[in-house]
Parts: sequence; structure tokens; C-alpha cells
Amino acid sequence: MPFFADQNREQLRRLYREAWRKYRAGVALEPLEGQIAAVIAEHAEYVPLLESPQGLAQEFTPEGGRENPFLHMGLHLAVREQVCTDRPAGITAVHESLSRRLGDAHAAEHMMIERLAETLWEAQRSGRMPDEQGYLERLRTL
Repeated sequence: MPFFADQNREQLRRLYREAWRKYRAGVALEPLEGQIAAVIAEHAEYVPLLESPQGLAQEFTPEGGRENPFLHMGLHLAVREQVCTDRPAGITAVHESLSRRLGDAHAAEHMMIERLAETLWEAQRSGRMPDEQGYLERLRTL
């Protein structure tokens, strides 16, 4: 079972906050906390939210016009895991090629997470598992 499957939104958001707090305090991090802190460090615009007492309770709806920073960071983590495990097969090569072309792995991830979000949205809407090959084909068009 996936690590995050048994956690609700509040618990996941607290995990982000705690990872960032520990990182800032120089406390030893668990491997997942280190991954989370690395993503947060690349998104300084989200730090005030994480450090705000009300930050974890905020709503981020499409109607509100604000990107959900927790979803955004979670998609970064997902893409990094996919690249690390090369699943779907070929995604590591796509990431390497895109990173080289853009000169920035983080910028490559931003392009990739848009395709991942689109793939997940379609799967949720259709009630099916995500189409890995369709996702990979979307990535190859970048």
C-alpha cells in the first residue's frame, strides 16, 4: 500500500510542515522528509504558507484561482519517484533529455507535472487507472 494512502489531507500537510521545520532547524531528516524539504527549498514562494498557523487549513479550489501548493509539491515528488524507478519505462530518459534541453531539471519537472496532472485528472474522471503509456507519450511530445 502506498505510504500516503492512509493519511488525510491535514496529516499530509503536517508532514510537509514538519519536514520543513526540521530542515530549517538542522535536525536529521527521514529520507521522505529530505525529499519533501528539497522540493520546498525549490519553492520559496510556499514557505510563508508552511510557516503560517493558518496555512494548513487553506482551501485551494479551481474557482479560487490559486494553485494548490501541496498538490504541486506532491506532483514533484511523484515525478521524482517515477524518474528514480523509471516507471513508466522510459520516463528517466525523457527527464534527462528535457533537463538537458532546458538546462534545468526543476524546469523539466514543471513541464512533466503538467502532463502528470492531466493524466491523473483523466483517470479520475473516467474511473480508471492512469494510462501510463498515454502519459509517457504526452511527455515525449515536450
